[in-house]
Amino acid sequence: MSENKHKGQSASKTAVEDKQQDEKVEQQTSDAAEKAVNDDELELSEESRGAEDSLDKLTKKYDESQKKCEALNNDYLRLMAEFDNYRKRTLKEKAELLKNGGEDALKKILPVIDDFERALAALETSDDIKAVKEGINLIYTKFQGYLEANGIKEISAIGEPFDTEVHEAITTFPAPTPEQKGKVIDCMTKGYKLNDKVIRFSKVVVGE
Repeated sequence: MSENKHKGQSASKTAVEDKQQDEKVEQQTSDAAEKAVNDDELELSEESRGAEDSLDKLTKKYDESQKKCEALNNDYLRLMAEFDNYRKRTLKEKAELLKNGGEDALKKILPVIDDFERALAALETSDDIKAVKEGINLIYTKFQGYLEANGIKEISAIGEPFDTEVHEAITTFPAPTPEQKGKVIDCMTKGYKLNDKVIRFSKVVVGE
């Protein structure tokens, strides 16, 4: 009977120890699970903070890009407005130049017209033909000076070799001498250049 009692106590002690062991294992398992959960939460928290940092950086970059885009757009609009104003101003100046470009040239020729009018009046009253001729020659010389001052020069013709660049042959005529063949022997209408540009060809007679 004593042996049975001893066996019963041993069995009871073993059951208690097993229970304690189970509780210990359960506690360790619980602690491990809780630690794992905490680690996961910490990892998620760090990932969340990393995502928030990335989002903040992206938002900052977007804002900076937006500001640059607005600045470039404003610069573009301002440049277009300035160009449009320049274009309008240039067109206006060009129109005024076309309209009034000859004003200075015409003003300078008015004194020559005044001289002609005085010469015409002198023809009506003066008996001194020589003086009238001299006056007209002076007016002609003055007018030639005006033309040269404005870049207009007479094209040489008589005695020059015929040149289609500056001469226009209206007819041919037997050359009085062999040396005059292919040369201008008479000029019906004088030609002129404005600087280096022919503005009127000389109408000439060419020897053949």
